[in-house]
Amino acid sequence: MSTFLIQNARILGGEPRDILVRDGRIAEVGTGLAAEGAQVVDAAGLIALPGLVDLHTHLREPGREDNETVLTGTRAAAKGGFTAVHAMANTTPVADTAGVVEQVWRLGREHGYCDVHPVGAVTEGIAGKKLAELGAMADSAANVRVFSDDGHCVDDAVIMRRALEYVKAFDGVVAQHAQEPRLTEGAQMNEGEVSDRLGLRGWPAVAEEAIIARDCLLAGHVGSRLHICHVSTAGSVELIRWAKGKGWNVTAEVTPHHLFLTDACCERSPAGRSYDPLYKVNPPLRTQADVDAVRAGLADGTIDCVATDHAPHAVEDKETEWADAAMGMIGLETALPVVQAAMVDTGLLDWAQVADRMSVRPAGIGRLEGQGRPLEPGSPANITLYDPEYRAQVDASSFASKSRNTPYTGLELPGRVVATFLRGRPTVLEGKLV
Repeated sequence: MSTFLIQNARILGGEPRDILVRDGRIAEVGTGLAAEGAQVVDAAGLIALPGLVDLHTHLREPGREDNETVLTGTRAAAKGGFTAVHAMANTTPVADTAGVVEQVWRLGREHGYCDVHPVGAVTEGIAGKKLAELGAMADSAANVRVFSDDGHCVDDAVIMRRALEYVKAFDGVVAQHAQEPRLTEGAQMNEGEVSDRLGLRGWPAVAEEAIIARDCLLAGHVGSRLHICHVSTAGSVELIRWAKGKGWNVTAEVTPHHLFLTDACCERSPAGRSYDPLYKVNPPLRTQADVDAVRAGLADGTIDCVATDHAPHAVEDKETEWADAAMGMIGLETALPVVQAAMVDTGLLDWAQVADRMSVRPAGIGRLEGQGRPLEPGSPANITLYDPEYRAQVDASSFASKSRNTPYTGLELPGRVVATFLRGRPTVLEGKLV
């Protein structure tokens, strides 16, 4: 392995320090460091963060390689500063067996842009009827510890209880897509004043909150780990805060877009368009009051982490009538700039807290060894170098992702990832894939 000397990086936003990387690990941190033969990386003005970890990524392979592949998705992740992603199970075939999760895991290892940790389905075919092979996936080469039917809610309380009980044997976690299906049948966007004006069927906040309340109670009852995916409402934040106050092992995530965008974008986007399916997501964009609440929840630690819910779709699945359009938006390459705009530039988080919410805590929830570690001697050299002063309009044509369904095209966002190191090997240098 090459030796790298990263000079004058601001670790977690602190004073400039040098970081010497050798044999895949951080060998030394200090000032005025020197190493014969080392490749020097000028990091003056750059923030050094532990490599980012995403708990919620859709890589689409196997089955929808027209939208994304493990290769293109992990290249996008590296450009976004991520050194590990969790690949969701709603592929074709569904990742509900040891064979499928091992296939995805091996593809990640072969490509080498970031670590890929498959998420196993909770139920067979994510149909919600029968538990999948949770133990076999946990014992597989992929070492699955996170299980989710994301895209679908495990709405049967008995099956959810059994899943929570089952994963206790290997310290797994069930990640719930909180959506009561009977309350959201045919729903198109957040239920409220905007949906009334647009004439679109509303998606009530209570559909999310009812499942969260039930599952927090179940997790407390059986003493298991529960993770709540893509929290989007003020009521959900309060329920999670209550559950944590009970001492129950409940964690939660919020997406960058739920920190930044509101349902008003469906009526009039920043580009001046109405009914733009780029803003159609699951769960839907909510009100400004909800955005304020999830920001506050992330700031005070009620919400543990940011997760992208990177959801790539082909052009024809988005450039269509609103009712027929697929739900979701890509987010790996814009996550850190959006978090800077929503949380750092507003004074809600500092860079040490960003590292906690985007690396340390998600690595802990996923039980990932070697990720989310402090940038200190002996740690694996998983490092993200980020320029917070950079400003530019988002240009989706430059993305590494195979899909282009981002709502931020043409919008000026702060910051950019300059370099990403995965165990001492650069995957991105000077903002470009290596």
